[in-house]
Amino acid sequence: MHGGFKNGCEMRIKERSLEGVKVIEYASLVAGPYCTKLLADLGAQVIKIERPEIGDEARRRGPFPNDIPHPERSGLFLYVNTNKLGITLAPETSAGKEIFLALVEWADVLVEDRPPGVMAELGLSYDVLKLANPRLIMTSITPFGQTGPYRDYKAHSLTISHGAGAGFLTPVDASEEELGPVKGGGLFDRYSNGLSAAAATLVALYAREMTGEGQHIDVSEQESSIAYDRVEISMFPTEGFISRRVRPFGGTVPLPCQDGHALIAIGEERHWKALVELMGNPEWTKDERFKDEESRFKHAMELHPFMSQWTGAFFKEDLYRKLASAGIPAGVVRSQGELIERDEQLKARGFFVDIEHPEAGRLAYPSASYWLSETPWRVERPAPTLGQHNDEVYCGLLGYSGDDVVKLKEARVI
Repeated sequence: MHGGFKNGCEMRIKERSLEGVKVIEYASLVAGPYCTKLLADLGAQVIKIERPEIGDEARRRGPFPNDIPHPERSGLFLYVNTNKLGITLAPETSAGKEIFLALVEWADVLVEDRPPGVMAELGLSYDVLKLANPRLIMTSITPFGQTGPYRDYKAHSLTISHGAGAGFLTPVDASEEELGPVKGGGLFDRYSNGLSAAAATLVALYAREMTGEGQHIDVSEQESSIAYDRVEISMFPTEGFISRRVRPFGGTVPLPCQDGHALIAIGEERHWKALVELMGNPEWTKDERFKDEESRFKHAMELHPFMSQWTGAFFKEDLYRKLASAGIPAGVVRSQGELIERDEQLKARGFFVDIEHPEAGRLAYPSASYWLSETPWRVERPAPTLGQHNDEVYCGLLGYSGDDVVKLKEARVI
């Protein structure tokens, strides 16, 4: 079953928001594919181009079911490529370039993540492509953008995280303050950059409806990541303040519980008074170091052991309910498994959906963070296997014969 909603959540089948929008994806791993996934999930027809025989690098990244690597069972690839058609193509060959141009003529949007200058070397720069399709929107995602002294630099998540200053903000305990560079958890920066690219692409599509003209979108992952830390970044020019990696009490340092960790955010003095009362007015709360917000901020690491001793007596869900009932901002650190299996809010909204894949089987996927009443999100198809839709695209869309496809495959063009 494709797109089955768990817990009986059903939706009427309607036209979707981007029905009729045609997208070519020439990208790998996360940012570019996540950008086009967001478009595909809203109804755009997305054709994903992968390297013949090798495919997207994401196919070799985990997690894998049962920890057994397989190019068709990567959880990363499966998630960021739902609702897409998948073909193989080598645009660096003369025949491949011809096919690429034919696809561009068909498309409304091209999303690519090649290093600056590579598309031009292939004879596929925006100036060339817009001759074939003046209405084309080309979204180029690179680590540092198409211009500037860093334009040709390569980057991994750690590089982007620190190039944006985000790594310096990653919270750590006091004992870890002198540790080397760290980055945000997982691939958060790459997903956020894909979201920025998708938003820019939608704006360009809207502008094209009014002007009839396409445009080239230059997405810098460094700048996209900075935008998500805009509050912290703006504190320096306005206040001369630099956030420390060690989070003060009231920030985001997790506090230990019997079965995990919880978070307590003391944003106002009334929260602190309510917490002191909830803890039974222990003697240590009268210490001069903790008398007011400024003192607690200054002595945050001295406060942390006292708080940890108190929270350590509770199970995290019980502590959360106690804090919430007292009007104290709090949260629980949950694992992925706990979110899928135990989070009642997510269950009630049917956030996780089961999708059947021909190789990976039935797995639970995150759906969307929004509900559109008239043009709902839904899954039409799982992520494609490598080259799964070659015949559909080359023969059905572009008019090649079966013999042509065989010859193109033998020449390693597709």
